[in-house]
Amino acid sequence: MEKIRISAVRYANTYPFIYGLTESGFDKKAVIETDHPSACAAKLISGRVDLGLIPVAAIPILKEAYITGDYCIGADGKVRTVQIMSNSQFDVVNAVFLDYRSMTSVRLVKVIAGKFWKKDLAWFDTSEQFNFKSIGKNEAVVLIGDQCFEYENQFKYRIDLAEEWKRYTGLPFVFACWVANKPLSDEFISAFNNALSLGVNNIDKVSERFSDSGTITGKELTEYLTQNIDYSLDIRKREAMNLFLEYLRKL
Repeated sequence: MEKIRISAVRYANTYPFIYGLTESGFDKKAVIETDHPSACAAKLISGRVDLGLIPVAAIPILKEAYITGDYCIGADGKVRTVQIMSNSQFDVVNAVFLDYRSMTSVRLVKVIAGKFWKKDLAWFDTSEQFNFKSIGKNEAVVLIGDQCFEYENQFKYRIDLAEEWKRYTGLPFVFACWVANKPLSDEFISAFNNALSLGVNNIDKVSERFSDSGTITGKELTEYLTQNIDYSLDIRKREAMNLFLEYLRKL
């Protein structure tokens, strides 16, 4: 039987999922790749993988979308790894450069700007060659992932987008969840969910394994995984996800 193909995000917030999938031996039952969030979505949409940890904003693009398992990449307040940053105060910012690695985050900032800030901004896409530190006066950047830990002290002004969403809606936010593009067996889903659970419920072991793997290390990694990322795809997060997708449809 052909193995299920899975695409996971390659950032630190996915370490518990990777730990669970490998420590449980689930990686022997599937083909697992790691990609930027936008690449996860592209692979799932094109059918190059069967299951992906994809940006929530990509769900409506899929012909068929099956949210799989009980876990997600979410935040109930400050997330730290999704921010808009500038060297100008935000009331004078008129142009924003968007991280090419993201889909949900760039749409989130547009929702926040239009619906909550009531601000009309010029939006600019970026590429891998773009220097995010090169922005000028009255400009800002939206950055996602581990690089936020590198860049956040290089800008005078920062807004955490998950925190801003909660300030206006009172809800947590879901950046990505596990979605399949076809029905998967109950047996597979149960084993997959159990594997994810192994990682989510053993953050200390996860931090120990990945402590020196990337930008976020040591105690800071443990704090990030326990205080900033909320993995449970519970009722409130599903409500928040539906609200965000509703706002997107009206955007």
